[in-house]
Amino acid sequence: MPLATSLDKDSIREAYEDVRSDLTDTEWAVFKFDGPQIVVHARGQCFEEFRQQFGDSERAFGYIRIQMGDEMSKRKKFIFLTWIGQEVGVIQRAKMSTDKALIKDVLNNFAVELQAGVETELDIGLFREALNRAGGANYGTGIRDI
Repeated sequence: MPLATSLDKDSIREAYEDVRSDLTDTEWAVFKFDGPQIVVHARGQCFEEFRQQFGDSERAFGYIRIQMGDEMSKRKKFIFLTWIGQEVGVIQRAKMSTDKALIKDVLNNFAVELQAGVETELDIGLFREALNRAGGANYGTGIRDI
């Protein structure tokens, strides 16, 4: 019988606050399983590095800050990502719903929640589209300066 999942809450909260902070350059954090415990796996600044954190046989969670807006206003938006790689077994897939609930108690402020399982779904354009759909009205003049 699988062990109950636990969190390294202090380090997860620290990474979450690091991503949310305007005082740091950290744009993302990835959380993975170390046995039955979810821990901080990596943090970084580049979206390409974020994409490289997820493997076909892994379960993980990501939290990423993306600058949105237009020439009228710029704002930071956050995405919570659940990753279930294509090679993850049925039991581990099924556990992800309860494991996700645990980590969302700490990572509780985001505009969009996404789920991915193949590398092509880790696309900055798709992430921006999801944030735009969730963001409501866009009042820009059509000139992009992001």
